[in-house]
Amino acid sequence: MQIELLRGRQAECREIRSLLAAPAGGALLLHGEPGAGRTALLAYAHRHRAGRRLLAAAGLADEAMLPYAGLQRLLDPVRDRAHVLPERQRQVLRDALTGEGCHDRDQLILSHAVLGLLAEAAHDGPLLCTMDDLDAGDTPTARVLTFVARRLPQLPVVLLLTAGNDTAAEAIPGRRLLPLDPSDSLALLTARRPGPPPPEPVLAALTTLAAGNPQALVDLADSLTPDQWSGTEALPTTPPADGTLGRTYRALLARLPHDTRSALLLAAIAAADLATPAPTGRAAAVDPLTLGRALRAAGSGVEALVPAEAAGLIRITTPGGADFPRPLARSMIEATASVAARRDAHLLLAAALDGPGSRLRRALHRAAATDGDDPALAAELEDAAAAHQDRSVAATALTRAAELSDDPALATARQVTAARYAWQAGHPERAQALLHRVADATGAPPHQAPPTPTGRSAAGLPMASPSPTGRSAASPPVTAATAGLAELLRGEMHLRCGRPSTALPTLLAAATALADGDRESALVALVRAGEAVCFSGDHYRYAEVARRVQALRRAGDPPWADLLTNLVAGVAATLRGEHAHGGPLLRRAVALGGRLTGAALTPTALTGAAVAGLLVAVDAAAYRLAEDAVDLATDRGEVSLLPRALELRAMSEYWLGRHDAAAKSCQEGLRVARAAGQHATAGVHLGLLAVLSAVRADHDACLGHVAELGDTAAPGSRPYALAQWALGVLDLVDGRYADAADRLATLARPGTGRGQVLVQVMATPHLVEAAAHDGRTARARAALAVFDRWAGSTASPLRRALSARCHALLAPRGSAEAEEHFDRALCLHPADAAAFERARTELLYGRELRRNRRPRDARDHLHRARQTFVLLGADVWARQTTVELRAAGESVGTPDRQAVRLLTGQQLRIAQLVAAGATNREVATQMFLSTRTIDHHLRNIYHRLGIRSRTELARALG
Repeated sequence: MQIELLRGRQAECREIRSLLAAPAGGALLLHGEPGAGRTALLAYAHRHRAGRRLLAAAGLADEAMLPYAGLQRLLDPVRDRAHVLPERQRQVLRDALTGEGCHDRDQLILSHAVLGLLAEAAHDGPLLCTMDDLDAGDTPTARVLTFVARRLPQLPVVLLLTAGNDTAAEAIPGRRLLPLDPSDSLALLTARRPGPPPPEPVLAALTTLAAGNPQALVDLADSLTPDQWSGTEALPTTPPADGTLGRTYRALLARLPHDTRSALLLAAIAAADLATPAPTGRAAAVDPLTLGRALRAAGSGVEALVPAEAAGLIRITTPGGADFPRPLARSMIEATASVAARRDAHLLLAAALDGPGSRLRRALHRAAATDGDDPALAAELEDAAAAHQDRSVAATALTRAAELSDDPALATARQVTAARYAWQAGHPERAQALLHRVADATGAPPHQAPPTPTGRSAAGLPMASPSPTGRSAASPPVTAATAGLAELLRGEMHLRCGRPSTALPTLLAAATALADGDRESALVALVRAGEAVCFSGDHYRYAEVARRVQALRRAGDPPWADLLTNLVAGVAATLRGEHAHGGPLLRRAVALGGRLTGAALTPTALTGAAVAGLLVAVDAAAYRLAEDAVDLATDRGEVSLLPRALELRAMSEYWLGRHDAAAKSCQEGLRVARAAGQHATAGVHLGLLAVLSAVRADHDACLGHVAELGDTAAPGSRPYALAQWALGVLDLVDGRYADAADRLATLARPGTGRGQVLVQVMATPHLVEAAAHDGRTARARAALAVFDRWAGSTASPLRRALSARCHALLAPRGSAEAEEHFDRALCLHPADAAAFERARTELLYGRELRRNRRPRDARDHLHRARQTFVLLGADVWARQTTVELRAAGESVGTPDRQAVRLLTGQQLRIAQLVAAGATNREVATQMFLSTRTIDHHLRNIYHRLGIRSRTELARALG
């Protein structure tokens, strides 16, 4: 194969060039799976041989039974130089190359003859010898060339060999051709196919499908239809069977015995069992019991796989078991088999499965062997998929059920449900392709039908009155309810994947279509519409969402429905500033979230309750609800809901003062969001990471996250506002108070209902601090009035402490009013949470007292602030506090560099904490060590520094 740019093979190319440039000889074995680029690397060597004479050949399967056939083709151009060899060597070489063979006793003579012939040919100039597919040709040739390869350093001869694995030529230098990394895979795909690149989810799916194999990527790029390339049509499940890689595998499989090919196909299909998928990056394993039964039914056994193992296609593991170390090999074995062979294998595997735990697996195998409609099998697939945790498997089962359905309306409903399962599994491109199949039919006349074929709402909530699943063949292909569910899914995908501007009208249209027949899903659509409003910053539109939710409210609603309606009503009241009205509604939503059980307990309901908890500042409850949502979404395989749940968990951790935990939640949320194609949600996590880094004064990390966000965040959106908040905090840290105030004051536009009002409220303490230094306090006072109304409506000591701190900063400097507000803030700060904010208050209070010429009073606050900052690892804030302490007359020196160098990293951290005033128990808690371990380290620290007390330690470390 030819790979134009040899992407991902730079290291191999450098090694080849180094061999060719060296005056001495050498050998290299390039080994890897078919399609990895072995032939392309030999071609690269041919082009860069720099004057070396070329001898090239390849192992041919047709000549594998002809001893020395490969050697004959390789040496044919220089056979005329054999006359210089000793007579015995010349005779043995001639016999071997003319088909008369070579006795075992003459093997060493033959190997020396080949070595001597190459040495003679090299007198006219250095040589490059290449043998492609060494393991595909005859074994005697491989044995001789391996002998020669070990003895080349004294000759100007370079020998390059390629094979499927490194056992073809032992004890010579080798390099395994690893799969391309994602960046090289993406570059190869886009370079191969000119024109606009496909959407990122399509690129990611193709990269995963090809498993980093260059030829698979090339074949996929060449074979995709325009609709598949653009993401509006489902992607193939394997590289094309008629492509270059497919032909290579066919040739490889054709060399195996018939029984081996049949057993290998059984193993490949069993390993692909969709009901028990292998984790990403792991070998696809075969269930020994199922495979053994199927092989016995076929009159074979696991021993039939031995030739396939020798060919590197499979690995026999436990007795009766096997796995495929190369997932692509498994896919190509199945893809290149005939339809009849695959059908027979599926039937054998279906018969080998029994018991209720194998129901879905058995149905999937039967479905794969079925042509035409089969309503009974379709219903079985649907029923089995509904109880399956893996949403990707459920999507496959529902897709096949739709294909087997003889009722057009039911088939379409199943297809929409399959799309939702695919979306929940984290495969938006697959969900989009499934929805595209029914897009043309959504204009059909409305027809009342069951909202979903599973009797559940789109959010997985229990239906109030499930309807029968069967429909007559005369039903229209798309009912109003099915079209509404399709719109709900499209809207949710727009919201999470980067098109929130189109999400709102789509979600509102979905709610309209679902209102009469599926009130539960209609409520979910409106909750998502509210999220779209808040994400985009068009809060004035939330009133419409609230009005429509109120119209769907019913007396005697179940708890989960009551939760959602209270949530939306409470958020609407909060956005209007009517906290006295909104607070009780939101607190009821929190209480309902904590009491959900059974089918009503869903990630959607839990995240809604967590949002309510954050808005009424019950941070611990919000954290528990968000954590439960994360756990439940993980257990149920609903990947699409994880990023939002992790976002809310991070927000709760931020308010609880657990900044490190919040950053970890955001990093996990960012990883999941990117893997699931949720670019808009990924932007929120990047924005939160930027804020968390800025609060800790980590400039590089903050600016890095903002740079990652780039220009993808629309002005006014939540990610944009979070990035601006982060940059404003950095301005504040660096003393650019005017810039900080200007940036933070524009996060929302009061009175217009536009902008990120909730982010503005969270950033108000930083805005007030910047404005207090800048002197322009009008905007800060207006923002503080909003913050006060919210904080006063909550029972949160932290919010009220921040409010008091803000009032202290805006009070006349040196006044009794300022001191009174600072004292009140310190009394309100909770002792068991948000230690960072308490330390910030201590720092600001100490600074105020120092500037008012009360250094003795200031030092107490500054010492406590410095100790907390050191304990939390907030080095920049600790340094700022140290500067204030010095200005207040405290002798706080810089660390003794010699002392620092004497300590290990862990000892230095312990010493810094102790020097800042922490007790041994506090240090042990901070570092997750035992108190005894801290005592031991402290004794060693004293010994190394030659000191005897904590006072001396503090002096040594400044």
